[in-house]
Amino acid sequence: MSSSSSLIPTEAIVGTTVAMSFILLGNAITQSFMGVPALLVNFPHPSSSSHPQAAKHLGQQWPVFWRVGNVFFRPISTFGIIGYGYAAWASYRSASSSFSSTSGTSGSSSNNNAWKFYAISALCHLITVVHSAVNMQPINAKIEGLNRREGDMNKTDASLAEYYARKWARLNLVRLVMPAVAGSVALWTTLRAGAGGKVGGV
Repeated sequence: MSSSSSLIPTEAIVGTTVAMSFILLGNAITQSFMGVPALLVNFPHPSSSSHPQAAKHLGQQWPVFWRVGNVFFRPISTFGIIGYGYAAWASYRSASSSFSSTSGTSGSSSNNNAWKFYAISALCHLITVVHSAVNMQPINAKIEGLNRREGDMNKTDASLAEYYARKWARLNLVRLVMPAVAGSVALWTTLRAGAGGKVGGV
């Protein structure tokens, strides 16, 4: 993929996507190791008379906590799939063209295999999106349900308030690991490919 045939160079797309991966990493670290622990400071035991009010308050706070992720970080995760997917496609096309033009001599194996590593990075972001929808969203609903009125069928058992919050923080580690792997693999692949030619043949 040459710069003359592409409005945006492949390196620019990869660089932007890598940056977004590490933004997601930083967000996940903040959520699991700062945000949730802060919400649970001095959280009363279920046997305490102050526990019902604390659980209700957690249910009130939680939407503020997780909706930013839905509005801001979910699109970033989705862009990661697209950005790395495009890099994989451009690298594969470049490798195929190089193979054809050299009559079977594939040249640099690092450049020819780059598409596989970008595909791994795209898969990591896909796992993040699916994990968020399948595993994290139901817990969000449970914690938000702590603020519902008694008798509401979606009301969450207040005794499980801290359990759900800590479970969310643990499951959120997947959203820490996957962007870290995606960004690191893509960055390493780009630097390695740069030794033998630009990404995607730019």
